[in-house]
Parts: sequence; structure tokens; C-alpha cells
Amino acid sequence: MKALPYGLSDFPRIRCEDYYYVDKTRFIEMLERQPPYLFLIRPRRFGKSLFLAMLEAYYSIDYAGRFEELFGELYIGQHPTKRHNSYMVLRFNFSEVSSKLEFVERSFCEYCCMVMKNFILKYEHLLGSGIWEVVNPDETNPEQMLAALKEYVSRTDCPRIYLLIDEYDNFTNTILSSYGQERYQEKTHGEGFIRGFFNNIKASTSNAGAAVERLFITGVSPITMDDVTSGFNIGTNISMLPQFNDIIGFSEDEVRKMITYYKDENALPEDVTVDRLVELMKPWYDNYCFSEDSLEERMFNSDMTLYFLNSYLQLKKVPKMMVDNNIRTDYNKLRHLVQIDKTFGVNASVIQRIIAEGSITAQISTSFPAEKMTDTENFKSLLFYFGMLSIQGTDFGSAILGIPNLTVREQLYTYLVEAYREAKMFDLDLSSFSRLVKGMALRGEWETVFRFFARELERQSAIREFIDGEAHIKGFLLAYLGLTQGYILFPEHESSKGYADFYMMPDLLHQPEIAYSYIVEVKYAKRDASEVEIAALKKEAAEQLVRYAADEKVLRTKGGTKLELITLVFKGWELVIAEKL
Repeated sequence: MKALPYGLSDFPRIRCEDYYYVDKTRFIEMLERQPPYLFLIRPRRFGKSLFLAMLEAYYSIDYAGRFEELFGELYIGQHPTKRHNSYMVLRFNFSEVSSKLEFVERSFCEYCCMVMKNFILKYEHLLGSGIWEVVNPDETNPEQMLAALKEYVSRTDCPRIYLLIDEYDNFTNTILSSYGQERYQEKTHGEGFIRGFFNNIKASTSNAGAAVERLFITGVSPITMDDVTSGFNIGTNISMLPQFNDIIGFSEDEVRKMITYYKDENALPEDVTVDRLVELMKPWYDNYCFSEDSLEERMFNSDMTLYFLNSYLQLKKVPKMMVDNNIRTDYNKLRHLVQIDKTFGVNASVIQRIIAEGSITAQISTSFPAEKMTDTENFKSLLFYFGMLSIQGTDFGSAILGIPNLTVREQLYTYLVEAYREAKMFDLDLSSFSRLVKGMALRGEWETVFRFFARELERQSAIREFIDGEAHIKGFLLAYLGLTQGYILFPEHESSKGYADFYMMPDLLHQPEIAYSYIVEVKYAKRDASEVEIAALKKEAAEQLVRYAADEKVLRTKGGTKLELITLVFKGWELVIAEKL
């Protein structure tokens, strides 16, 4: 039985050691029909490194003798292009560069020079020994070494270079998040070493008989590329082209095919169906869309999918933690990159609005410099590129961006809670709150949870000045409830008909002892609202709760728990009604 390649991005090893491989080689034909210098943005841990390793094996002369072994059974092995195994492939992975400020320049120089020396040694039989008369083997400046290599290749008849750069912005993003704008600009602007290196890459592609004939760069945002190349003049950005929506990640068909393979190999329990596993995975790992013209095609995060299946094949049950710790670590890095406004300004409010309402419209920016990444439209775009928002539709020429899945929702809840704390606006004791939610789950003690929350709203005066409307109350409540265990929250916008504010679905897979599930409707009235207005809100809430209680999803997922229907009416920050129907 084929092993799952969880955590592997070594294409030759995956193919030779009989790992399961989701065939993405059909995209080679499509890439060759594009301009020769390409740039692809995708979220972290989505399969970019494996894709580049596949390109290297396909195009490198070094792998010519292994073409049938590596590609024979794959799409491109049956439909090879003329360019296969015809290049010298120079591949960088900038995640290997240190992001510590005091070491970053030295680490970058040493790493790039090492890669280029190894490249020359590998292809010396094609380059000729004269290469060492042009390239100094003791060179420590990658800009000069690349310039010398480019000059030599361009005036000889040796094969051209296919240049691959993986995670081009990995260490620069860390510098930006850890040390701030000023230090970041020192490295990427003016005479900064990164700008000089990319200038030489551009020069390597621009003259007759250019040394670099093809180029493929991957990253998680357009920021560094904009900063080091004065815009996207180094290549064509294919990130949002519909034909490349599924170039990285897994489609549902690919996930189903993978699960079916292991089902046929008797690696899954007999009573577990393919449909059941897909149903379990979809809310956590699916629903990424990268093109407004591919709205029907949603992608699974490949790393998270493999994490789940790897655990399931070993334990024969759902993993205790649905979110891979590696993913959580990466999201933490991204969250710090998206700077939190110390006064809880516009962009923190954007997050809160997305959590409360489910979506937001945006004109997705294809390039912007670091100093403008907190401009609201760029901020929304940054969340999209990082995979924290996904395209759900269009509205009068703008993209509708929403939270793709529960994994991302957890990260946004954490972001919002941190934003409240940073702004010294609201800080709830999560440990105490979690204990109260446990009582809510096991013993039906729901009122203590909401009364505790309301008392904190009233006690912490900074938050009271901010509250203005139902969305704010819901934003606070969802963020904190979402960071406790026991329930999976489905806000109104995720229900099939949008009845009440949120359904607290019991997480019976991980907490089978839960005895109560809840549907909650939150109503907000201004401080001067009359008793008549309050009564009308209460009545409206009751009607919505009853309708939602009959929803098919609720009936299917509440299991044997007792479903409670809760009305909360806030008058300003004061909780004036907390009743169970």
C-alpha cells in the first residue's frame, strides 16, 4: 500500500519510494503556454514546494535518464512536452535563509552562493571547465556570482537555465513582522542585498540569448516582490487565473480518489465510507477559491488533508486535534505580520465584521508595498493571499471574501481577541470562561456563561465606548466562544437559510459526553430603547429560533444532545433579556 507523503516535498523520493501522489503534472503543458517568467502566490503549506520539486525533476537534464521512472505513469509521462529534461535547473528555497536580523544578510549570501556553486558542480560537464575562470569559487557576494554565471551562460551554447525560487518572501515576511517596517526596508530598498539580487535575476532574463530562459517564483504575498522589483515587471502573476485555481492544493475529486484508494486497500474501518470522511474534513480544510472565474471549484489545503488522513490511517479515528500544529504555527507568524492597530482601528474592525457577518467585499490588489499593506483594501487582499479569506462570489465588480473553514476561523478568533487585548479595550479570562462553557455543555448551565460575559462588558469601560450595534456584540461573543472547547460555532451566514445568529454544534467526535447543544439569537437595542421595542426584539428572536431549530443541519448534527434555544437582548452593553424558549 502506498504511504501518505505527509510532510514530504521531495518529488523523486515520493515517486521512487511508492508514496501516494496527487498528479499535478497536467499543469506543465498549461504553464508552457504562458509567458516564460511566472509568479504564483498561495497560502503556506499548500503544496508549493512539492510542485517546484516536480518541475525541477521534469525540466532538469540531470533527471533525463529517470524520466520514465518518475513520470511514466503520470499525465505528463503520457503527454511529454518538447522541453522536458532540456534545462539546467537552478533552484532556491528562501525558507532556508535565517530571518534573524543580525544574521540575515550573511545567511542569504552564504546560502545563495552555496546553491550556485552546487549548480555549477552538477552541470560542469555542460558548462565546461572554463566556468571557473569566470565564476570565482570563493565568491561570497551572490549578486556578483549570479552576474558572472549569467554572463558566461549567455555567451556559450550550453543549455539555458530554468530558475525556480520557492518561498521567495519567507524570511522577509519574518523580518517585517518581527522587526518592523524600517528594518525591512533597509533590506529590500535602495542598495539592499535582496533588491540587488533580484535586479540581477531580471537582467538574466532580458537580453538576447538570455541565460535564464524560464522562471517560476512562489510566495505567500506580493509585498516583497513589489518592493524589490518596483512592481510586477519581473514576470506574469498567474495567481488568480481561473485555469490555475487548482494548481496547488487538492480538489474534492482528488481527495475522494485518495480516500477511495485507501478504502480499497482495506486501510479504513469497514463502516467508514468515503462520503463520511469527506464530510468530516470539508468544514475544516476545504473551501479555498483563488479566482473569481472559478467559483464552483473549491480547494482543500493539501497539508491539512494529509495530516488528517495520516492520523486517521494510523488511529482509525478522527485526530484529537483537527488543526495541525505546524499550520497553527504558520498562522501565528501571519497574524503577527498583519499588524494589530493599537487603538483597534479600521482593520481590526474589518476582522470583527468578517466574523460577525461572514463576508466582506474587496478589490483584490495584485501588488502593493509593505508600507501600504495596512490600507484597508490592501489589508483585505493580504488576508486573501494568506488564505485567511477566500473568494465566495462577486458583487458589482468586487470580490466577496469570506472565511474558508473552521481552521481559519480559529485563527481569526485569536487575532480578534489579541486585538482587544493589545488595544487595552477588552480582556476576558479565557480559563474562567472555558470552565463556564464546560458547565454549559455538560449540565445545561448556559445562563452563567452569558451573564459572565455581560458583566465583563459592563465592568470594562473601554469596551462600552466602542459598542454600537449587534455586530459588535456578536463579534465579541463569537471570538471568545470560538476559543473554548466543546462546540463548533456556525454563525447565521453559514446556515442554509440564515435563521438565528449562531448554532453551537456539539463537537461529539472529540467530546462525546456533551449533553446540550444551543441556538443563540442576539438582539441589540440602543440605550434609549423603549420596553415596547425590547419586547418586539424578543418576539422576533423567538420566531427565528424556532425556524432554525427545524433546520436539517441542526437535526443531523445535534446527536443525542438536548437542543436549547436562547434569546439574548442587549440594551447598549447591558444584557436585559437572557431567556430559554
